[in-house]
Amino acid sequence: MVHRIRRAGLAILLAMGFALVAAPATAQLYSDGYKFLQAVEKKDRDAVINLFNKNQTIIDSRDLAKGHTGLHITIERRDLAWTDYLLGLNANPNIADKQGVTPLMLAAQMGYVEGVQLLARKGARVDVANSTGETPLMSAVHRRDIALLRVLLRAGADPNRIDNSGRSARDYAALDGGNNILLNEIDRLAKSGDELEKPAKVYGPSF
Repeated sequence: MVHRIRRAGLAILLAMGFALVAAPATAQLYSDGYKFLQAVEKKDRDAVINLFNKNQTIIDSRDLAKGHTGLHITIERRDLAWTDYLLGLNANPNIADKQGVTPLMLAAQMGYVEGVQLLARKGARVDVANSTGETPLMSAVHRRDIALLRVLLRAGADPNRIDNSGRSARDYAALDGGNNILLNEIDRLAKSGDELEKPAKVYGPSF
């Protein structure tokens, strides 16, 4: 009986020792890319800078579940300051997630006009389509979002690019019938070659 108690006690001690060793080992399994995305999520500037200085390619890390980058995270929370901050560290605005959605496409789907403006100014391509062939301009038409439509057209979006069903943004706008505001704006801005809208002043993140 005594021996059994001693053996049970030894087993418990060994298990506790394993747990203590395993905990930090598990923590070490998290990649720097994961830590970077977590830092962006938490708005932890110091952690972002430390990881970036260690390896600058970390700026374009993607999560395993959705393929989101730091820019997807900041756009999703409508955080213009942190989006501009990451772009200032040369984050690539044209990396798509597993559904083919770029940060600019995500902003368009959300109707986040300021995010689209900023990304377009910093080199994001406005005609990158998602996995269904939908472009940001088509998203604007589906939303009947005139402000977003104008921003995209002035940034050079192509209203004649077709999706996987063979329809373009112009085609979708025409479904509302003739002489509608969406189609009129497409015709006006696509033909006029208007200059890009003047960039709004963007302030850095508040840390």
